[in-house]
Amino acid sequence: MAKKEKVVDLKPTSITEEQLKAIQDIVSPINQIQMEMGRMATQKHMMLHQITKLQESLQEEQVALEKEYGKVNINISTGEIDYNVEADKKD
Repeated sequence: MAKKEKVVDLKPTSITEEQLKAIQDIVSPINQIQMEMGRMATQKHMMLHQITKLQESLQEEQVALEKEYGKVNINISTGEIDYNVEADKKD
């Protein structure tokens, strides 16, 4: 049997340094932006939980004030009570 000659593959095995740098220069800011967006999403989630807790606290205060003063409107800036609140109208 005759020996077969080894075929040399002349295809490139990697891209050029310039091509690699160009791709890295694009991918890096994409990764940074995605990371920042994730951080912002986490921050938004935490703030939504804070709003929910504050709304619950406000509801508790409103219930306490209604027990003490009845159904009234209270001016948030001055604390003045308006007793002229019409009952819920049903049309």
